[in-house]
Amino acid sequence: MAVPQSKIKAVPSTKTKSSFRWVVLTIIFGAYFVCYADRTNIGVVLPFIQKEFTLNNFQAGAIASFFFLGYAITQIPAGFALGKKGSRGIGALAILAFSLVTFLLGTVKSATSLVLLRLGLGIAEGPAPVTMTSTINQWFPAKEKATATGVYIASTQLAPIVVPIIASWIAVTQGWRSVFYWFAIPGIIMAVIWYAFVRTKPEDSPNVSEAEARYIRESQAIQVNSGKEKSFGWLDKFIRYQKVAPLTTFKSVFASWNIWGNTLTYFLMNSVIYGILTWVPSYLVNAKGYSFMKMGFVASMPAVGGLLGAILGGFLSDKVFEKRRKPTMLITATAAAVMMFVIINIPDNGALVALCLGLAGFFLNIGWPAFTAYPMGLTTRDTYPVAIATVNSGGNLGGFFSPMIVGAILDTTNNYNLAFGYFGFLLILGFLIILSLKEPIQHEYKTSQTSAP
Repeated sequence: MAVPQSKIKAVPSTKTKSSFRWVVLTIIFGAYFVCYADRTNIGVVLPFIQKEFTLNNFQAGAIASFFFLGYAITQIPAGFALGKKGSRGIGALAILAFSLVTFLLGTVKSATSLVLLRLGLGIAEGPAPVTMTSTINQWFPAKEKATATGVYIASTQLAPIVVPIIASWIAVTQGWRSVFYWFAIPGIIMAVIWYAFVRTKPEDSPNVSEAEARYIRESQAIQVNSGKEKSFGWLDKFIRYQKVAPLTTFKSVFASWNIWGNTLTYFLMNSVIYGILTWVPSYLVNAKGYSFMKMGFVASMPAVGGLLGAILGGFLSDKVFEKRRKPTMLITATAAAVMMFVIINIPDNGALVALCLGLAGFFLNIGWPAFTAYPMGLTTRDTYPVAIATVNSGGNLGGFFSPMIVGAILDTTNNYNLAFGYFGFLLILGFLIILSLKEPIQHEYKTSQTSAP
C-alpha cells in the first residue's frame, strides 16, 4: 500500500520536492566533526601530558585507549534506545554530554583522573555514531546511503586536519589544558542545533515536503533479486554477490556471520586508524625530530588523504559498484597494508613523509563508508540501529587496544617501524575476513510495497 497519510501528517502538503535531507546531513557532518575533534585532540597534547605527569608510552596510550572502552560500552544500549526514543533527544543529549566532559578534561590533577574522564568521554560519545548513522538510514534512499555515509565519514577526517594545527597552537601559547576548554564550546552549540532541526524520521519534520518523504521511502533497500541488477562478472563471484535474507529480528542480527565478520574487520581497521591518530604526532616529534608546530601540520596529512578517500569511497560504492560495499572495503585493506610497508622504508624526507602519510590516510578511508553502509543492506530500518551498534561497539574496541599495544611495542623496542608493521599485519588479516562475507543483492521497494515506519 502507499505511504499512509498518518505517517506523513507533519509533512507540508506540497507538490514541490524539498531537499531538507541534505540540510540534515550537513548538521550530521558538523556534529560528528565536533565529536571527532573532542576525541582526537588527545594525540596532540599527549607529549605535554607525558612530560607533566612523567608517563611511559604504555601509560600514555592508556589515556587515549580508555575512551574507546567507554565508547564500546554504550553502543548497543544506544541502539536499543534509539528504537524506542528516536534520534532527536538522544543525539542532542550525547553531543551536550561529551562537550561537558571535554571541558572537565582540562581540570584534571592526575593521570588517573585523565583516564577516568577519557572513559567518561567515550561513554558520552557512544550514542553519537549510532544516532547519526541511523538518521542517515532513515533520511536517505538506498541509492544515496553510501554517498551520505561518505560525507558523514568525511567529518572524521576533516577534524584531524584541523585539530593538530589548532590544538598545537593553543597548547603552545595557552597550555594544553586550554585545548579542552576551547574545544568544549562548539559541541554545546551543535547540541542546540541538532535538537532544533533534526527529527528521527523525515515524516516528522515540518521542513520536509510530502514529495521528498515519498522519494525517500519508495526506494528503501532490501535484498531481493529482481533479475535486473547489473552484472560485474568475475568481481561479483569474487565478492560473493548473492541474495541474502534480510535480518528482521535482533536474534538474526546477533546470529549473522556477515554482521560479526564486518565487526571484526572494523575492529582491525579501527586498530590501525586510531593507532595512527594516537601515535603519529609522537612519531613525528620523537622519531623524526619535528618541532611541535611542524608536527601539527604534518600530522594532519593522514586526515587530508582520509577526507578525500571517504568522499570518493562513498561515491564509488554507490555509483560505480552500484551499492556493492565489499570492493572498496577490499581496496582499503590491500592498499593501506602496502602503504604501511612503504612508510617503514621511506627516506627521511619531510615532503615524502607527508605524502606517504596522506596516501595511507586516503586508502584507509576509501572503504570506511562501506563498513558502515554494509549492514544497511542486510537489515531493516528497525534492526539496523542494533546492527550498526554491534559493528561500532566491537569495531571501536580496536581503538581501545591499539594505542596501548603500540605503546608497549615502543616501550620495549623504541622502534616505530615495528608499529607500522603491526598495522600492516592487521590490514592483511582484515582482507582475509572481508573475503568470507557475502555481498547482499539490493533491490528497491516500490511505493506499493512499503510504508514509512
